[in-house]
Amino acid sequence: MRIRATTRLLALVGDPVAHSLSPLMHNAAIGALGLDAVYVALRTSAAAFPELVRSVLAARGALNVTVPFKGAAAALADPASAGVRRSGACNTLWPDGARIAGENTDLPAVAAAARALLDGRAVRRALVLGTGGSARSAALAVADAWPGAATLVRSRDEARGADFARWAASQGVACRVWEAGSREAVDLVVNATPLGLRPEDPLPLEAAALAALGAPAVLDLVYARGSTRLVAAARAAGIPAEDGRGVLVAQGALAFERFFGVPAPVDVMRAAVEDALRR
Repeated sequence: MRIRATTRLLALVGDPVAHSLSPLMHNAAIGALGLDAVYVALRTSAAAFPELVRSVLAARGALNVTVPFKGAAAALADPASAGVRRSGACNTLWPDGARIAGENTDLPAVAAAARALLDGRAVRRALVLGTGGSARSAALAVADAWPGAATLVRSRDEARGADFARWAASQGVACRVWEAGSREAVDLVVNATPLGLRPEDPLPLEAAALAALGAPAVLDLVYARGSTRLVAAARAAGIPAEDGRGVLVAQGALAFERFFGVPAPVDVMRAAVEDALRR
């Protein structure tokens, strides 16, 4: 790809970012449409994050945001979408004149992936693993897709779990902390933690606990070559499961459309991700 003075800089910002397939996916889409832009991954710190955002956007660029900066991105977004305001998490930033526009494309992407995985089955109760921005998006996505559904949240930190349940209640989502060892049946498990990014990571939910829940579906927002350990454990127990590649493509396509104002070549983006995860 030839870089010119006119080339727009797009980036994924977070820590870590080296594992991400977002640059590969977006650059495939940019190339397919012949756009003058390049997409890179930028690792940064909490202290440097706000100035990095302002600098990239001032140069006509745009950003996707991943852990742990989705909350900080939401604080910078003005105007912020309803999804950003509800979740307190933002994963897409682009310039709106002199302002910073923000969107949470995770919400519709998670809802779509969960619907496809459940294949018409309804969710009455979901278990969300984690309490960060992705977990908030997952809880809201479930509530939007299946009004009245309850959410259980699992956190390694009791206080964070309680805070998450209070936040969910403020958004009209019935939520309580999941007690370890509970055999309460759920219809969907969503892993919204980063566990699974590394082969040596422990399972975000032990295989025995997963089987005891009787969940008909597991959605892991992490993705990996082949599959994540959580997806492998679920499938071994006879539970339909998918990793986060579908969510990655769906949220990325929605972000691409915000960046360029044209329909995203979704098939190109999906093919790039699938090819990379087969290697």
